Amino acid sequence: MPFFSRLVIRTSLVYLAAALVTGLLLAAGPIRWLPATVAVLNPVYFHLFMVGWVTQLIVGVAYWMFPKFSRTQPRGSAALAWTTYLGLNLGLLLRAVAEPALALDPGGGWGQMLALAALLQWLGGVAFVANTWPRVKEK
Repeated sequence: MPFFSRLVIRTSLVYLAAALVTGLLLAAGPIRWLPATVAVLNPVYFHLFMVGWVTQLIVGVAYWMFPKFSRTQPRGSAALAWTTYLGLNLGLLLRAVAEPALALDPGGGWGQMLALAALLQWLGGVAFVANTWPRVKEK
């Protein structure tokens, strides 16, 4: 298994654990040691689960298992692969901070951070498509 696939799959497992902890916090609801504002973590839970775990698990397995691109570049462009990884992860981490902050402080400039997070995730997704598209071919 290539290093990049191992990295992305392991990162996805970290996000799965983080999503499960976030889900536990949401399920616990407002209790004495946990403020009622825990509900702002709902979108974070969704993104940790879908982008962090599911999407990155798919990216890691696709990078590893899809047909080879060429003899010299069997898995396509390394630059596009790293752009995928950095875009998805930087965007997700930024979103995990900005989304609850925006809900708690709507006028604090968190909207721009959230837009940047979405842009980074979109760029990561586009890089994945650009790198994977040529590898989807007939025998």
